[in-house]
Amino acid sequence: MNNRRKLIIALGAGVIAAPLRIFAQPVKGSVVVGFLAAEGQLSAQPAVAAFRQELRKFGYVEGQNLTLQLRFAEGKFELVPGLATDLVNLKVDVIVSAGTVTTSALQKVTSTIPIVMASTLDPVGAGFVKSLAQPGGNITGLSSLGADIGAKQLEMLLRVAPKLSLVAVLLNPGNPSSSLVLKSIQSAALKTNAKILPVEAASAAGIDNAFLAMAQGKAGAVIVARDGLFLRQSRQIAELALKNRLPSIAEQADYAEAGGLMRYGVNGTEQWRRAAAYVDKILRGARPSDLPVEQPTKFELAINGKTAKALRLSIPQSILISVDKVLE
Repeated sequence: MNNRRKLIIALGAGVIAAPLRIFAQPVKGSVVVGFLAAEGQLSAQPAVAAFRQELRKFGYVEGQNLTLQLRFAEGKFELVPGLATDLVNLKVDVIVSAGTVTTSALQKVTSTIPIVMASTLDPVGAGFVKSLAQPGGNITGLSSLGADIGAKQLEMLLRVAPKLSLVAVLLNPGNPSSSLVLKSIQSAALKTNAKILPVEAASAAGIDNAFLAMAQGKAGAVIVARDGLFLRQSRQIAELALKNRLPSIAEQADYAEAGGLMRYGVNGTEQWRRAAAYVDKILRGARPSDLPVEQPTKFELAINGKTAKALRLSIPQSILISVDKVLE
């Protein structure tokens, strides 16, 4: 089933979304682009590869007219501020930030170097930009709509298991986005008969303990909030969810492949392509303050059919018609 789910979010999306200039002439001279991610280098490889590929289409080739300065915190949030300072001290031409944590750290150390957000939960609420339409500073890029995705994930779980009365939300307390995600899900739950059980984990061992807490609390399903740790531990989380017979849903791209019941989230490859387009415009003279923040236009839904069978769940037609991928 390959029906592509496309949700078009109008605000801010139209101004920057011009057609990509394949093999466009590059800017004159050589440029240095910084890249900062809180997650690990291994888990960030798909993002880096997509970003490199798209920059090449714009005419930027490493070793010729492009130098990439890559920095990864390997999931250790305490390392992010130092890595941000390192990139700023290198006086790079533009820095690409892979999330809310990294954007916040960069904002604190530079107000002049352009920063492109490749994925940020709520850039206005976080104080990164004045508005989506008019950022007004040195930061622009893309919003991930992560909080709204959590509400949609709750809706999907309730479609799969309509009798759910308690849904756990797995959160990393060290991630500043966690509170926004939880608030959105709790607000959405008020319109249903389900209650929300927040459960925290900040390590692999903490994830084991979190699932014990879910069992003790008698949760009937779990939403996995977006986080670098949970991305690295996708298989552990999926296995624990199945072991505890909990329907689960997460945003990370490989969650269904890892054995989780459902994955619903932004098309990551598309986000990184758009981030490269922002970098190109800035390197050609555009000011970040004049480039509206985009919201995602492509979302993907994947279902693990084997896991659904193991949980004795029947996926309703209302979800199947929107599925991009079914894994058997």
